Amino acid sequence: MKIRITSGKVTLEAELRDTPTSKALAAALPFEATAQTWGEEVYFSTPVSVKLEADAKQVVDPGTVCFWTEGDALALPYGRTPISTDERPKLAARCNLLGTLAGDPRALAGIRSGARIRVENADATKAR
Repeated sequence: MKIRITSGKVTLEAELRDTPTSKALAAALPFEATAQTWGEEVYFSTPVSVKLEADAKQVVDPGTVCFWTEGDALALPYGRTPISTDERPKLAARCNLLGTLAGDPRALAGIRSGARIRVENADATKAR
């Protein structure tokens, strides 16, 4: 399944893996939230609440679509966070791994804290 994330002039698509969290997120689409930033990461609340999955990680590659279970939020890292120990993003806590952003994840740098962000099913919008 693909999702589309839009905020202002920034639009990104992501391919989601078949996981329990991805399914819960898909069932909640579409939704809007307010973007927050933490270093080179954009995160925002969702209407989804799930448990930590077995393959959850704290250090991920840029462009990984993550779900922060402690905050019921999507976390979209594109570079270093304040707690990174190398060039890779280090999330605030272990997060469920949902998928990967298509294209250059550094496009997320164009999303400012406080901006409106919309998440929708990209497969459904193409079918129209």
